[in-house]
Amino acid sequence: MEDKSILITGASRGLGFEMAKRLAKSGYQVIGTATSGEGVAKITNALPANAIAVQMRVDDDDSVSSAYSKIQETCELPHIVINNAGVTSDNLIMRMSEEEWSSVVNTNVNGLYRVTKPLVRGMMKARWGRIVNISSVVARMGSPGQTNYVASKAAIEGFTRSLALELAPRNITVNSVAPGFIETDMTSELTQEQSQAILDRVPLGRMGKPQEVAAAVEFLISDAAAYITGQTIQVNGGLYNG
Repeated sequence: MEDKSILITGASRGLGFEMAKRLAKSGYQVIGTATSGEGVAKITNALPANAIAVQMRVDDDDSVSSAYSKIQETCELPHIVINNAGVTSDNLIMRMSEEEWSSVVNTNVNGLYRVTKPLVRGMMKARWGRIVNISSVVARMGSPGQTNYVASKAAIEGFTRSLALELAPRNITVNSVAPGFIETDMTSELTQEQSQAILDRVPLGRMGKPQEVAAAVEFLISDAAAYITGQTIQVNGGLYNG
């Protein structure tokens, strides 16, 4: 059942939580990660029985190793992974501390390496696998005050293209999804003026829904997307179409 088992990092909130709900409902065995015990409890309590939760910090080698050991106590490591966990620490470059830079890069880029590498061996042995990395529209557009975050998301897309070339001979696809402005707990904190300023930039005239991002992810892990690899799917309402 490894081809129906999915690891989703950062699954206790936002897009990760929506992906976990959708894919569990579709019949996948979902393994969702959270950084805290409270997040683990939320996943466990909110999702159906075919979803389990494990505590993992993708910015820490020991935490990732411990989480994988715990997963292997009950099942094989999955052949599908959705690298969703990420952080922001916004600041203008003149004011950005080394810690603000390093924390974002360590989580968003180094975490991608930590999570993905241990799973690749099983995928290669099975000659099948799906890797989906969550990027952002700002990886192509840029965003002032977010040089660390934008650099990390651009790195994710480069990682995706290169890994896709490495793994294609073993029938493993690697793609990324780049959401635009999506209705999440983060955007709900925006003022009406801030929200309107965003909507004025989006040709479709609305923010995206988390379900629309989750649908793109579900497509990429399906058999219908078996001939798609090394690509970034933009889910942004026309905000960026390059």
